[in-house]
Amino acid sequence: MKRFITDKLIEWKNSSRRKPLVIRGARQVGKSWAVLDFGRSQFPGRVHVIDLEKRPDWHGVFQGNLLASRVLSELEILLNSKIEAGKDLLFLDEIQSCPRAVTMLRYFYEEVPELHVIAAGSLLEFALKDLSFPVGRVRFLTMYPMTFAEYLSATGNEKAADAILTEPAPLPDSIHQLLMNELRSYLFLGGMPECVLSYRESGRLRDAFQIQADLVSTFRQDFSRYAPHADKHCMDSVLFSCARNVGHQIKYARLADGYSIPTIKKAFELLTLARIITRVPSASPSGLPLGASASSHRFKALMVDLGLMQHLCGLPVDMEIRQADILDIHRGAMSEQFVGQELLAGGQEPLHYWSREAKSSTAEVDFLIVKESRITPVEVKSGPPGKQKSLRILMSTFPECPEGFVLSGHPLQERSSDRIVYLPLYYAFALARTPGPSFV
Repeated sequence: MKRFITDKLIEWKNSSRRKPLVIRGARQVGKSWAVLDFGRSQFPGRVHVIDLEKRPDWHGVFQGNLLASRVLSELEILLNSKIEAGKDLLFLDEIQSCPRAVTMLRYFYEEVPELHVIAAGSLLEFALKDLSFPVGRVRFLTMYPMTFAEYLSATGNEKAADAILTEPAPLPDSIHQLLMNELRSYLFLGGMPECVLSYRESGRLRDAFQIQADLVSTFRQDFSRYAPHADKHCMDSVLFSCARNVGHQIKYARLADGYSIPTIKKAFELLTLARIITRVPSASPSGLPLGASASSHRFKALMVDLGLMQHLCGLPVDMEIRQADILDIHRGAMSEQFVGQELLAGGQEPLHYWSREAKSSTAEVDFLIVKESRITPVEVKSGPPGKQKSLRILMSTFPECPEGFVLSGHPLQERSSDRIVYLPLYYAFALARTPGPSFV
């Protein structure tokens, strides 16, 4: 199944100023598969894979001095294969299992800069938070679940995928309906690769639902590894509560009953570190960077994946999937999760939203993104054009925002008179897409 990250990996491979590459992301989003698929096509027969979770007995290689010549020499003996810099790919998988291997990346760059090195890990942030990376020694890429376009391509709708990756434009009604029908299925299936593969092979959502249950169990089994004093039961409650509160401002006290605020806050932060949850703070559209005005106490949360969200929420799929308006599914939360997920995958990280701070005001716009160095508000709304009161308040309060976007189930419609553009939901990734990291 084609993944967009492959193009970034090829760009990295061909860069004249290449650095060791670290791929971050939650469990089971396809990091290892993507690197191995890239390696097979770009380094045929010359990929050296070391899974540091499966081979703890190999950790000793990184425990002595960190001279690249010594480390590579020992790895060659263990692999029974020569590692040739400039021609081979060295892939250190599940690198979070061996923090000294993470530290070793800087020395690969300094002493053997021509060596292609990629590292990946699922709970990588837990290892990284206690390590310091000298600026300029390592590059990072974040991988997310499969986007809607990747799902379309994987399920045989490559032309439809191409259509939503181009500059948004009006599409024939038949194509619009096909895309909306596929999106309806994707909202419940999600983008975890194993779920998409199962659906591609069987055509049955129910088969994917069982995989979603297994994936959630895998995430929960990891809870004991997050921190020595984390309360697993509290983390359970926070995980389920966040899934059910997508689209709403988070209040720690409401995420878990019977636990102190510090305990709940720690559980939330650990789930964020594991990239199961993404924190989306409120910010002001008054200027860049958005993080400078980001609120520390007013924020929402997104889940790592739509399919896992609907599983955690226990949605009655047979009823919800028949909603006439796709934005009515789970009271609009599924559509907001979808758009947020697509925006993140398109390069809009970190994400923010706008919440008017005036007393008693309920005005709120779902997302703020940055396009061509300009802040752009994005609203996810059902109903006809012209009813977006919060977005209009934002646009009038912050005239420096060049335009706003409304994503809904309706076909594309531009209203230049009020600087608001109306796009179908399936254009969220194209709207967000930013140039990948420069490896030049």
